[in-house]
Amino acid sequence: MTTPKQSLPEDDQLFRLLRQLDVASDASQRATAQALGVSLGTLNNHLRAATEAGLIQITERTGPDRRQRFAYSLTIRGAAAKVRLTDRFLAQKRVEYAAVHAELTGTESGFLSITKRTSLMQSNLSPIPELYVSYDSAQKLKHEAGELPSWDLSPRQVCDLELLMNGGFNPLKGFLSEADYNNVVDNMRLADGTLWPMPITLDVTEKFAEAVETGQDIALRDQEGVILAILSVSDKWTPDKSHEAEAVFGADDIAHPAVNYLHNVAGPVYLGGAITGLQQPIHYDFRARRDTPNEMRALFRKLGWRKVVAFQTRNPLHRAHQELTFRAAREAQANLLIHPVVGMTKPGDVDHFTRVRCYEAVLDKYPASTTTMSLLNLAMRMAGPREAVWHGLIRKNHGCTHFIVGRDHAGPGKNSAGQDFYGPYDAQDLFKAHQAEIGIEMVDFKHMVYVQEKAQYYPANEVPEGGTVLDISGTELRRRLREGLEIPEWFSFPEVVKELRRTSPPRSKQGFTVFFTGLSGSGKSTIANALMVKLMEMGGRPVTLLDGDVVRKHLSSELGFSKEHRDINIRRIGYVASEITKNGGIAICAPIAPYTATRRAVREMIESFGAFIEVHVATSV
Repeated sequence: MTTPKQSLPEDDQLFRLLRQLDVASDASQRATAQALGVSLGTLNNHLRAATEAGLIQITERTGPDRRQRFAYSLTIRGAAAKVRLTDRFLAQKRVEYAAVHAELTGTESGFLSITKRTSLMQSNLSPIPELYVSYDSAQKLKHEAGELPSWDLSPRQVCDLELLMNGGFNPLKGFLSEADYNNVVDNMRLADGTLWPMPITLDVTEKFAEAVETGQDIALRDQEGVILAILSVSDKWTPDKSHEAEAVFGADDIAHPAVNYLHNVAGPVYLGGAITGLQQPIHYDFRARRDTPNEMRALFRKLGWRKVVAFQTRNPLHRAHQELTFRAAREAQANLLIHPVVGMTKPGDVDHFTRVRCYEAVLDKYPASTTTMSLLNLAMRMAGPREAVWHGLIRKNHGCTHFIVGRDHAGPGKNSAGQDFYGPYDAQDLFKAHQAEIGIEMVDFKHMVYVQEKAQYYPANEVPEGGTVLDISGTELRRRLREGLEIPEWFSFPEVVKELRRTSPPRSKQGFTVFFTGLSGSGKSTIANALMVKLMEMGGRPVTLLDGDVVRKHLSSELGFSKEHRDINIRRIGYVASEITKNGGIAICAPIAPYTATRRAVREMIESFGAFIEVHVATSV
């Protein structure tokens, strides 16, 4: 005869049970029953139900009272349930307090319900939910999580997880379920109808997915093995990536960096579920400039900033940007938040270390007490219109009331046919259509140009008649930096130009990679050796030859010749070549690299630091 399954107690009783077990896990059952005011029989029923639900577990007794053989403690799932029930309990007590206060005094209390407090405190300044548990709970959960299956997060996944945990992606409570994912992809909304334009999913390998079942908890680790969070897996599915690319990015074209990532980097299986945050990712750089949404809201409250316009950027700031942002803040009668992205951006962008030093230099050019800056660890998708709406929601969570949306906002450039992926005003149009629901007002990005006769910047549509317009495009700026040419002071600040020249030296001083590829016996190694000797004869830069056979012997001796192992070997060569290039040297590579996607990944890895020259050796063999 089987024991009937026990049902969980009501939320109030469950909250008291979980709280009691958390603070006194080693107490006897009699003491626990007395503390809760229930009989031993009722307590046993509640313990059995909570154990079956995976909220508590039986552990060895460690206290002095050894008359009982075991004790109960909270599981990871139980700790998360306790946090949720605590929030509900506190909200209920606030309502009860307000009612009693009104009955006794005839006036509303200063400590109001959440709804009434929100009506008195600007919504952009009140705290938002985070997914972190307390420090003590986190330490317990980390110890338990050491026994769980664990997933090592990619750099993009670390960015996503950080913004999930700190409230930057509010109202998300974790990685999207399959139902939420499908609705976001097709309709830009969660399954409950809430506006959310970007699928936030945990992609994993097929091998890892096979070992994970729904209902299971997994530990999420950073690249150094530190456990950052627990994912309670609710969904596991294989997505239609081509459909995702078409719906979210507008085209299934790997010329789009996010589509290339989707097909050639992201895992084939998605996991969804609630997140229990244990600690935020560790950042060693610019720590004083990294703020959570609630920290930004607290800063705005402290400064008395009731209206804040945010400026998103992934590029260095020049004089036109300074003029544009100051005008936008003045028109909105708001203060200004410079909110640059320092997570993953577009391949080939200026590194964030250089950009932040540039931002610091420009910050002093704004009038005192009008502007601040905070760094956002966001992994951009370059999704144009959808990304603009996404950026608006993120800035709303950070306490901003206005957001500058630019021409071709978050555009990735040209597609495979040489055409722009998105129209120049698509992002502004989509944002305008949803700005009331987002809860943040759009400020148009006005293209600023320099008028020579007036010696100042004007919006392009307000240039005085007969004025001489001067402008330097991003392509022209890169050419001037590459060739060591003058960059006029009307275009940028001397401090910014100095920083850019430090990290973008003239081409004659940059490192580069020559990547020979071709069939075995085609002559790659012979040509590579001849080139190495010639370059060493010329001098000026250190030269390193990364021959395929030599690398196989010293770096990849454990690998075979399957597609997976060939890809690993080529990526290792690419990584070493990128380090050589970054430090001003010449890397000559001569592997067999038959797969286009892998060569593209190596190119992107290297072009952040210098030139990449691919040479296909197609001699007859």
